[in-house]
Amino acid sequence: MTAPLVEDAGLASERRIQLDVTGMSCAACARRVEKKLNKLPGVRASVNFATRVATIDSAGMATDELCQVVEQAGYQAAPHTDAAGDEGVDRDPDADHARSLLRRLIVAAVLFVPLADLSTVFAIVPSARFPGWGYLLTALAAPIVTWAAWPFYSVALRNARQHTASMETLISVGILAATTWSLSTVLVHQEPRATHGVWQAILNSDAIYLEVAAGVTVFVLAGRFFEARAKSKAGSALRALAALGAKNVTVLLPDGAELVMPAGELKKQQRFVVRPGETIAADGVVVDGTAAIDTSAMTGEAKPVRAHPDATVVGGTVVLDGRLTVEATAVGADTQFAAMVRLVEEAQAQKARAQRLADRIAAVFVPAVFAIAAVAGTAWLISGAGPDRAFSVVLGVLVIACPCALGLATPMAMMVASGRGAQLGIFIKGYRALETIRSVDTVVFDKTGTLTLGQLTVNTVTAASGHDCDEILELASAVEVASEHAVATAIVAASPNPVPVSDFVAVAGCGVSGVVADRRIAVGKPSWIVGDSWTDPVLESARLEGESRGETVVFVSIDGVASGAITIADKVKDSAADAIAALRRRGLRTILLTGDNQAAAEAVAAQVGIDTVVADVLPDAKVDAIQGLRDRGQTVAMVGDGINDGPALACADLGLAIGRGTDVAIGAADIILVRDSLDIVPQALDLARATLRTIKTNLVWAFGYNVAAIPVAAAGLLNPLVAGAAMAFSSFFVVSNSLRLRNFGPQPQSKTLSHLEG
Repeated sequence: MTAPLVEDAGLASERRIQLDVTGMSCAACARRVEKKLNKLPGVRASVNFATRVATIDSAGMATDELCQVVEQAGYQAAPHTDAAGDEGVDRDPDADHARSLLRRLIVAAVLFVPLADLSTVFAIVPSARFPGWGYLLTALAAPIVTWAAWPFYSVALRNARQHTASMETLISVGILAATTWSLSTVLVHQEPRATHGVWQAILNSDAIYLEVAAGVTVFVLAGRFFEARAKSKAGSALRALAALGAKNVTVLLPDGAELVMPAGELKKQQRFVVRPGETIAADGVVVDGTAAIDTSAMTGEAKPVRAHPDATVVGGTVVLDGRLTVEATAVGADTQFAAMVRLVEEAQAQKARAQRLADRIAAVFVPAVFAIAAVAGTAWLISGAGPDRAFSVVLGVLVIACPCALGLATPMAMMVASGRGAQLGIFIKGYRALETIRSVDTVVFDKTGTLTLGQLTVNTVTAASGHDCDEILELASAVEVASEHAVATAIVAASPNPVPVSDFVAVAGCGVSGVVADRRIAVGKPSWIVGDSWTDPVLESARLEGESRGETVVFVSIDGVASGAITIADKVKDSAADAIAALRRRGLRTILLTGDNQAAAEAVAAQVGIDTVVADVLPDAKVDAIQGLRDRGQTVAMVGDGINDGPALACADLGLAIGRGTDVAIGAADIILVRDSLDIVPQALDLARATLRTIKTNLVWAFGYNVAAIPVAAAGLLNPLVAGAAMAFSSFFVVSNSLRLRNFGPQPQSKTLSHLEG
């Protein structure tokens, strides 16, 4: 299903056009396309690299004209395919890109090992060379510096056409310069140099840099592969949301017959039937039937909602029992479900603007290297040196500036942190989390399934005089075993061996009754059980106390007399209070944000130590609440697990998803927490901070090495082996510093993070 044109309600004279843009390899590409489109008169454009969708408000430009503009920038564009449509569910360009990078990485890594060994031996010990040695090195290097490195060349060429430069530009020039210089050594016939002693061999070693060109290719390909894989997982949020929607709908025809048709063809005011276990296809009003509906996808509320005639229902929710006839009031893009998909898309657009640290360095470093190389070559020419000497100096500057350690700094730290995090149950999905974590000052928690277990359980049982709690629970369980209600499930689970029941009757919205051991037992709302009769003070006190905590309270009557009270609640996780306390010790503000009612939310907040509560909010209101905090200058981390948390996780500066949660939440988050214990939340923040500190140290060292070595090369003092050794040491420092993350682990509460990050 395509939707190239979407009317913007706020701009009557404008059309909203969405394009799928392909060929973008980094966030800088998205900014380039966005800049190109915004230069057009009457056009406002925003390009989301995460979803590869360009959203354009245009007063007069046609879709074909906008596609041509994108193609002029060096990319391809076509009318947007809706993520909720059948065609868009399986589309994952990031996964395809990651697979392509992995193939190139494997080939490059396999060839790099023998190439590095042979290049070093032949450079230092010319006598080890044999006829055809140069062709052997060339054969090993050729696939790496051509096919494997092609993704860097293609981006660099596109940058050149747009008169810009990025890390790919420096990588490409460095690879080509190292390869050119090396080939001039290995393929041009030279007599082996006569050397006397090891030191003279070092000083007179030949300029063979093929292992540098290959090493840069391998290391940077590794970084790009992990980045592409992370983006593929991020995009899965939209595909998971799309999979939740109803694919087909049973339409009720005027003559009473039923017709099954694709959900996308449903029209407003058409009536459709929903049976137990089916997903409601559109927003609407119930015209016939009653049923319990699981609304957790939209509200996060653990307790199912009972729908009756004239009640409104929301598309994407699931009918648990009963049969409903619904009249559609909103279909397609107008439903709340479609709005949730758009919320995730729009929130991920904010993520796409975050740049990796190395890219920001390259924005200044790349032009500076080219300028230094040009100045150095010109100076040597002016001083009277020949063109060959000047050219060798220029190549020397470009080779020594080749970002071997710079390209390794981030992916190496990420790989070590990912491995250590996996051991601890923490998965950091990408660079954005690391850039954000240092400034997080507010942590927002969902309630159901995050702070709580996400399932109703019996909390307390109160018996009136003459009865005991075990008896009350056993009798209630005997009757509720015949019911499918969530409250019934909790009561039955608390007493799993009920006695037989007969004459079972369910009264919709009130409760159930039946005969157990010759006694009439009823379980239901207190008002239904008691009616106008006298209420036992003990039971009334239990009811008031339970409702004050936001719990569901049911009464149990025996032969028409109220004899017990049972409270049902979603139990708070044992680790929640300790996790909140740990975050507060780190100076972080904590907020509870939930779709549940105010009383239940405040009860949970008081139990775990959260001071600020925002309750009764739907997914779009959660996004508004997160955005409101960000607008006030706060950096927000969101912890959640439900489908309804997906947009909020994507909108927050940092999203943390409980690993047992839904695919939507996991796909939209930046950090995935596999363990169910909430103690892992502060630990995940600590690991991300430690990883960021390591990456920064790596980048400072790698960048400092280039800054110190470039003047040596510009002065014509570059010695191949010394330069190679310096590059190797630089890479060794980056690797060893990154490996320190393997020692990361839980620390005593009295200690701070500083000694972990050093």
